[in-house]
Amino acid sequence: MAGKLTINYKVVPDSVSLAAEAAERFTSAAEKAVATRGRARIAISGGSTPKAAFHLLADTAQPWRARMPWDKLDLYWVDERCVPPEDKDSNYRMTREALLDLVPLAPEHVHRMEGELNPEAAAARYESTLRNTFRLEGAESPRFDLLQLGMGPDGHTASLFPHTEAINEMGRLVTANFVPKLDMWRITLTWPVINQSAEVFFLIGGADKAEVLKEVVLGPRDPERLPSQLIWPSSGILSLVLDKAAAAFLPAPNQDGSGVLEKQR
Repeated sequence: MAGKLTINYKVVPDSVSLAAEAAERFTSAAEKAVATRGRARIAISGGSTPKAAFHLLADTAQPWRARMPWDKLDLYWVDERCVPPEDKDSNYRMTREALLDLVPLAPEHVHRMEGELNPEAAAARYESTLRNTFRLEGAESPRFDLLQLGMGPDGHTASLFPHTEAINEMGRLVTANFVPKLDMWRITLTWPVINQSAEVFFLIGGADKAEVLKEVVLGPRDPERLPSQLIWPSSGILSLVLDKAAAAFLPAPNQDGSGVLEKQR
């Protein structure tokens, strides 16, 4: 990981603005990747904030639907609960209902995690999916054009929860992770894979995230307790897209809502 991390943050007024900012980032990253390589590979997370952005991407009255190069997009997941795809807690189900059923994205370009399988088998299958679709060799890691993360009030991101085994997994692309406090298995990309992405951004809304966000960004390094601190992209740049409530304890942004912080390892 790079020795210095530049954290670019954008603060918007409310949840509506947050969803719009996310929709713009998804679309812009896809346009840029297609212009450069002919395809875009984006990895998404679950949650209510991404869901609102997906609704905007699917809305024919919004500009993003027409701009998104659906025919050149491959969609991946950052993590998934170990439940069937029709379960109410499935990240895939949420995305299908909010986005996939409404847009012209071919099923063969939708790469879901198979949460209905045994957790270890599901992780191994998704690692194979990544190796095959990215045409990886040996120890190569996939490089997503854009990877979107959320953060929980406990400082977790993806399914990297505090004091769980996945925090220490560095040799695999995907791992199964048991979360004792939830009594649930999850499947997740490992943090070294997340950090190889060309662009990584956190999408965070709500006052319940403000204190932990301050700790993650400004506090001492303690990734066992705050796994979000493991996200240190190889590019040396990390983006945060925040509403005012989540950003309450960060340095006040500029008039345009932007701000920059520097961290050293």
